[in-house]
Amino acid sequence: MNKYSKNGETIAQGNKSPGLSNTWNLNNYYLGKLLIYYFMTNNNNKNLKMVISIIIPVFNGISFTKVCLKSLFDQISTTESPDADFNIIVVDDGSKDGTAKWIRNNYPSVHLLYGDGSLWWSGGINMGVNYALKELNSDYILWWNNDINPADDYLIQTLKLVRENDNDVLIGSKVFSLTKDFIWGMGGRFNPVNGKRYMYGQQQMDSDVFRKPLEVDWLPGMGTLIHRKVFDRVGMVDEKNFPQYHGDSDFTYRAKKAGFKLIAFPELVIYNDTTNTGLSHQGKFSNLYKSLTSIKSLFNIKKELAFYKRHAKSPFAYFVLLDKYFRYIGGFYKWKFLNYFGIKKPPEAKKAGRL
Repeated sequence: MNKYSKNGETIAQGNKSPGLSNTWNLNNYYLGKLLIYYFMTNNNNKNLKMVISIIIPVFNGISFTKVCLKSLFDQISTTESPDADFNIIVVDDGSKDGTAKWIRNNYPSVHLLYGDGSLWWSGGINMGVNYALKELNSDYILWWNNDINPADDYLIQTLKLVRENDNDVLIGSKVFSLTKDFIWGMGGRFNPVNGKRYMYGQQQMDSDVFRKPLEVDWLPGMGTLIHRKVFDRVGMVDEKNFPQYHGDSDFTYRAKKAGFKLIAFPELVIYNDTTNTGLSHQGKFSNLYKSLTSIKSLFNIKKELAFYKRHAKSPFAYFVLLDKYFRYIGGFYKWKFLNYFGIKKPPEAKKAGRL
């Protein structure tokens, strides 16, 4: 018989040695820690409350922000769930129109972060994500813009889809124009061999094709829901190479390459006000050069080349860029020439964004 002392008492043991007993207890200790970690991080455990943080980067545009926050808080108030909490994080990148003060006075529960005017979209998103993950222990991040309006059941549908899908899925939205007469986009496609890149449904009327989930290659920076494990594996949005545009498509495409699924769901409907989006030439010579070099422009050549350099797998992919800029610059001079003869660009061409 072996004996050892515990709390001043002598306890008889069989043939079990103290060394084996300690090893057994140590193994149980680590097993317990592992189980605790599993249940804390596995969102399939419905007994735990998940935290969803909505991140909104802003720079001025207080009129958009007022409408945006009202719509979100109205939905949160009617979407109370025993297993979910919503946070709203606004990253104010140096607004001069009183945005921060207005938010503090009207929505004190908003987590308000501050930039110095150099964050742009990607930097604002990264600041919000870091805060959401480290300070709020968020499970999911929802990318948002202040110039979009969600359908009335958006957050209800969001919770439904979170419960139905694995957290390896990035959940995207179906985005309409603000006027609701055509689709702005429902996720995007990128072919790294031939270089084709576009948004599904862009400028198209709604149809059965877009009334079912679509597995896509990339998702936009609005209405995209991302589990925290994606950031752990993929990293953050590349604010250095893509400070404003392409940061969303680059990040989500990297997530796809890392093995995550990207699915746009027709149940998640938002309406996008494009009047506050991007810089184009607008038929002016002074704007043509700016639109090719400005961070604010979707036609920034340097940023387009950076995306293709990172993701293209064939030199043929770059021909898509040649075609894009031939049409953009050539279209500018074509309509300048035709204007001399009194021929104006038709309204439907402007509406569709053809240049």
